[in-house]
Amino acid sequence: MGLKYPKEFIFGFSESGFQFEMGLPGSEDPNTDWWVWVHDPENIASTLVSGDFPENGPGYWHLYRQDHDIAERLGMDGARIGIEWSRIFSKPTFDVKVDVARDERGNIVYIDVAEKALEELDRIANKDAVNHYREILSDWKNRGKKLIINLYHWTLPLWLHDPIKVRKLGIDRAPAGWVDERTVIEFVKYVAYIAWKLGDLPDLWCTMNEPNVVYSIGYINIKIGYPPGYLSFEAASKAMKHLVEAHARAYEVLKRFTNKPVGIIYVTTYHEPLKESDRDVAEAAMYQAVFDFLDSITIGRSMSIGERKDLEKHLDWLGINYYSRLVVERYGNAWRVLPGYGFACIPGGTSLAGRPCNDAGWETYPEGLYIMLKRCWERYRLPIIVTENGTADAIDRLRPRYLATHLYQVWKALSEGVDIRGYLHWALVDNYEWSSGFRMRFGLVHVDFETKKRYLRPSALLFREIASSKEIPDEFMHMTQPQILI
Repeated sequence: MGLKYPKEFIFGFSESGFQFEMGLPGSEDPNTDWWVWVHDPENIASTLVSGDFPENGPGYWHLYRQDHDIAERLGMDGARIGIEWSRIFSKPTFDVKVDVARDERGNIVYIDVAEKALEELDRIANKDAVNHYREILSDWKNRGKKLIINLYHWTLPLWLHDPIKVRKLGIDRAPAGWVDERTVIEFVKYVAYIAWKLGDLPDLWCTMNEPNVVYSIGYINIKIGYPPGYLSFEAASKAMKHLVEAHARAYEVLKRFTNKPVGIIYVTTYHEPLKESDRDVAEAAMYQAVFDFLDSITIGRSMSIGERKDLEKHLDWLGINYYSRLVVERYGNAWRVLPGYGFACIPGGTSLAGRPCNDAGWETYPEGLYIMLKRCWERYRLPIIVTENGTADAIDRLRPRYLATHLYQVWKALSEGVDIRGYLHWALVDNYEWSSGFRMRFGLVHVDFETKKRYLRPSALLFREIASSKEIPDEFMHMTQPQILI
């Protein structure tokens, strides 16, 4: 007997606008912070970014029907599809007035977007983009599939965040994105407008994807090459606070327009100590990376935010993204990441634990997914969807076993009572991978970026077998255990 998933369990894919939409003439979206960032000559010259351009991407904006056909043939019955804020509002929405309530400390505790404001936003919005998103989303929905709409995946309209100006002029003299609390207000206007126009389509809403990446890599781990590349703990702290508030206020406005569940998607990296005596610092590191933000919007209390009842119980479901682990050790009064494990390995090599590593240097560590599923379920008791899981593997040498081992860990958590509703693979097709450009290939489907032709990788066939039967069959059981090379 194989390992069966519940019949209602969703298998599908996740995608984001900036990484997938562009690729054919007429699909360009030059009005985002990420567009100017990856086109900046200084960023390219310094190799902070790849020199690849998103306008040469897979072309989902025009080829969505073809990709949906492929997904359907692979047994997929769910998708998380992103909307690009900058496509809807390429021009500022500051002049559209809304009511903003604050507490005694000046924190934003409520935003009311009235009907009049929605009508004003409708006059500003790009109707062609709104209508095209309806076509894309409806094409998937009309196939009888589950649809999650994600409203924010890292890119901001240029009028809210100009990372090149931030770098040259300073954070206080340029459009500063999430460091500026006005972004919270403008985000809620945008969310309300999308719910007003497209609220009949999704089965679930997601306010944002991986906000922790935005504030940590943008302002702390700046060598990775994400905008604005501005080193400042203070800016990171402000950005985190505003992202927390943006989620909570967006949750409230979505609830005004819909009774559909509203969630958030968060990257959950298991932090493991090399020595058991360092377990306490590993737990502290994982709290900071994962639970600090999520505690804020569930129990209304966290180390970074303090206690705020206006943030409590603002989550209906949790999207978990998982790729690998980090191994840490004590370093003075804090911790440091050890090279040779997790995300800190040699591309295409073998980790110090004998695990294979992908093209990005990420160790294959499926046990971490099980641990994070269990930890998040025990902490929050909310339905979970694995909203991203995959590996950068151009020649598909690792992905078949990567899929089998990680889906086994999902099954294991399910069998122990964790309420997991689905698994969405990253990605269906190869995409534009942020500052790495086209070098990292995450797709079940290979894309020839010159011709836009799609070709199934062998791992796509394995995925099809599991997704179509909702079972890991006996024939694949030998692939469900981690591969140890040394």
